[in-house]
Amino acid sequence: MMNHTTGMNAVAAQPLSAARWIKEIGRGKDGARNMTRVDATTLYAAMLAGRVSQLELGAILLSMRIKGESVDEVAGFLAAAADFLLDLSAPVESEFAPVVIPSYNGARKKANLTPLLALLLAQAGVPVLVHGVADDPGRVTSAEIFAALGITAAQSAEHVSLQMAAQQPVFMTIQTLSPALANQLSMRRILGVRNSAHTLVKLLQPFTTPVLRLNSYTHPEYLNMLSEYLLHAAPADAGEVFLMRGTEGEAVASTGRAQRIDWIHQGQREVLLETEELLSGPAAAVPAAIDAASTAAWISEVLCGQQPVPTNIARQVALCIDVARRIKQGQGG
Repeated sequence: MMNHTTGMNAVAAQPLSAARWIKEIGRGKDGARNMTRVDATTLYAAMLAGRVSQLELGAILLSMRIKGESVDEVAGFLAAAADFLLDLSAPVESEFAPVVIPSYNGARKKANLTPLLALLLAQAGVPVLVHGVADDPGRVTSAEIFAALGITAAQSAEHVSLQMAAQQPVFMTIQTLSPALANQLSMRRILGVRNSAHTLVKLLQPFTTPVLRLNSYTHPEYLNMLSEYLLHAAPADAGEVFLMRGTEGEAVASTGRAQRIDWIHQGQREVLLETEELLSGPAAAVPAAIDAASTAAWISEVLCGQQPVPTNIARQVALCIDVARRIKQGQGG
């Protein structure tokens, strides 16, 4: 993996004509053909480096939106994106591998409790990185909740290391982690629809050593594709993954019925928790409002013991602690 400035320096490189790829992927849902992993890597690297014209970029993003990503395309895109990521280092002295939590959906109807999950893990001594967007109109982002809790977004790899060494959760915006991918995400506000980057950012592994990634999906059709990628195409040294249906898209357990959590490791899938058809106990306490200030105040009450930790989130924390320790032990740590 290379520092993202390596990729940024490629902006001035020779423009790439994308017509031959658009011809293949732009024939509609039934007529389009998937790219090979090599072609996907080549094309996406050029897109991230700014070597593809804005007209062609829009055509590619919309074509992929209609066609959907194949496993080889996701693998190729992520291989390209690795050169545009900030390199992060895990604390050597920790007994746990880092837990990486993508946060790109935020709250619309229910409070966003991703920051609570991160804080509970950090309290247990687990290095935690949450990455996501700084803001999203109509949603309450983890960035806004962390800010209300007094946790400042990390601005560098050194900042990440210092906060983790102090057993504090780290939040980093995608703008800092990967400006090139942040630019891809911003195209949603121009085109009006999501694009492949919204899938890719949830799969990022910015550390130089194995981690536990929490990955969520919002639409059932993504479950098979993500499972296939994680089981058969993801880099073997990236670490392990918890895959679950998102809570409004966030990779945090619901305060209602528990979601199924699949543990994907060493090319195998193990079900850690099954979906609950009915609540297994009394309904969990939840914040009275979903705005950042109200959510932050409620999270503070939980951390101080004034509110109970929601049962499903407590179970998720325990599973993360167990697997993060196993991963680190597997490294000889």
